[in-house]
Amino acid sequence: MLTFDNDKCVGCGQCVEDCVINSLKLAERKAVLDGKCIRCGHCVAICPEGAVSLPEYDMRDVEEFRETGFRLEAATLLRAIKFRRSIRRFAERKIEREKLDSIIQAGRYTATGSNAQGCKFIVVQDELAVLKEMIWRRVEEDLSRGPNLAPELLKNLKFFIKMRDTFGIDYLFRNAPAVLYIAADSAVDAGLAAQNMELMAVAQGLGVMFNGYVVWLSSLNEKVLDWLGTGKKPIAASMLIGYPDVRYQRTAPRKPADVDWR
Repeated sequence: MLTFDNDKCVGCGQCVEDCVINSLKLAERKAVLDGKCIRCGHCVAICPEGAVSLPEYDMRDVEEFRETGFRLEAATLLRAIKFRRSIRRFAERKIEREKLDSIIQAGRYTATGSNAQGCKFIVVQDELAVLKEMIWRRVEEDLSRGPNLAPELLKNLKFFIKMRDTFGIDYLFRNAPAVLYIAADSAVDAGLAAQNMELMAVAQGLGVMFNGYVVWLSSLNEKVLDWLGTGKKPIAASMLIGYPDVRYQRTAPRKPADVDWR
């Protein structure tokens, strides 16, 4: 539950003005909760005296704002976005745990609708061989059913097997050392988190490829879902992560923006 330190609260009313659902008020020049709290933390963030806390969360995780070293240069950020590429060639190198944790933190702090904070992140690196074996076995089992499959599914499964057996290319996992899943009821929440997580990965010298095929094949496989522990949350996104085994020399061209200025 939201709590206020009355010794620190000076009754400035900033938290009242900033409450996204108008559930705070001033009573005898002190802030109090007067309704539902969605635990968005706006009141914690805006209080100039540090008088507000959410005890159910680890308040040691809250950082004080410092102007120096905080703001990104707009041109630098845009260049980073323009230079990012979907990586399909990964080096055989394990990803350090601290780098993966930074990627998770970028996802954890991403905005979610109604402050749901409902994204579940599953990182598979040490046991990636187990995941691959389950998915490939299911692909082979489904392919053996042949005409009983939907045409589009049959076409894709044949393609995956052909790339693997004829050309030696794992079209699903691309030699990536890790796969990261995001399970969430909201695809929008998962997509927002995934984008921030990719930026964090790139900032640490890693590369990412969003993989809809892995989402699809994992979601169809109850054994994989049980193994991942997604519960009732559907898999909304997956990303292959690793150190790129390729170096791009320039940005790629894009169509002009489809935008209306009104």
